[in-house]
Amino acid sequence: MKKLLVLGGDHFAIPVVQAAKKQGYYVITCDYLPDNVAHRFSDEFTNISTTDKERVLAYARERKIDGIVTFTDSGVVTTAYVQHHLGLPQIGPLESVEILQNKDRFRAFLLENGFNVPQAKGFDSVEAAMSEMNRYPWPVIVKPTDSAGSKGVTRVDRLEQLKPALEYAMQFSVSKHIIVEKYIEKEGCSSDSDCFSIDGELVVATFSSQRFDDKAHNPYAPSAYTWPSTFGDGFENELRSELQRLLKLLRMKTSVYNVETRIGVDGKAYIMEVSPRGGGNRLSEMVRLSTGTDMITAAVRSAVGDDVTVEQTDLNGHWAIIMLHSDKTGSFKKLLIAPEKEKAVFQIDLWVKEGDYVEEFIGANKAIGTLVLQFKTAEEMEEAINNQRDWLKVIVK
Repeated sequence: MKKLLVLGGDHFAIPVVQAAKKQGYYVITCDYLPDNVAHRFSDEFTNISTTDKERVLAYARERKIDGIVTFTDSGVVTTAYVQHHLGLPQIGPLESVEILQNKDRFRAFLLENGFNVPQAKGFDSVEAAMSEMNRYPWPVIVKPTDSAGSKGVTRVDRLEQLKPALEYAMQFSVSKHIIVEKYIEKEGCSSDSDCFSIDGELVVATFSSQRFDDKAHNPYAPSAYTWPSTFGDGFENELRSELQRLLKLLRMKTSVYNVETRIGVDGKAYIMEVSPRGGGNRLSEMVRLSTGTDMITAAVRSAVGDDVTVEQTDLNGHWAIIMLHSDKTGSFKKLLIAPEKEKAVFQIDLWVKEGDYVEEFIGANKAIGTLVLQFKTAEEMEEAINNQRDWLKVIVK
């Protein structure tokens, strides 16, 4: 029985564990929260932070694992580090993974290799960033270079907003490094969806429409996704080509990727983020539901060196996933869905019960569940997503 170490134990790790168990692997989950939900589904778990490379490496060596995989952003570099040092099947070279996982280095790599990229610069202190305040092309986005789930992200339109935004971003950076970049005004919706490569060949590239709740505490944390994207075939084909070029330049191997892209009002296609892991917010699951393409099983099989077969398939209808969240901190009471929208509900996955403490939505880690919807037409889907506050209520006391 092959032994797979899964970094991460939250709700988004559950389908990874389930896929691995279905393949007959012995699954160990790993993170710093012993009560995390995915631990209930694995064969055993270990209480080590996914960012602690040396401790995870020592544990992996001791347990003689056959592979390691993660669907959490915090575990990506550790995954590549363990693969590198133990000679396990790799998602790609360690240095390449480190580039992809650092927003500052990734922007520099894109610029150096002729990709469309927003003007950006990284800083290791608020003071250093403020010293160049007169050079910024307003508006800008301020964010940590190494955080996930849109934590610490702020759009800045005026100089007086800059310092608080820099201080806020610094709070969420593990390495105490932040980046200031030109805000790319987007045409239509941005995309956040998952892709897959086999031996560096991009065999699956999917695109979504990423949605935001402008009334949430953090309006830059994605609150919903819909399929298909708003890009059109021309831009999707251009992005596929550019993603393939990127993977070749970085000598990436076999992996699932969470990819964020957008089309600017300047008519250019931008690769914003590429992380060699499955996306949070159930993105690989949504691709599996909407197309039948199973990148989760492919990811766990490749992690232990088993053969992988996965291919692009067509979208089957119109799909959406809403990240259920609260506008305020308090005690969860109930979830209300208007009767006229119940026919579109494919699945409800609620992670809290009445009386549980919930927090206002500042990032993906504050979601309280997901709502998957399927629609017959694009018009029905757009109406539901754009007016969800009219028919969907999270009641918190």
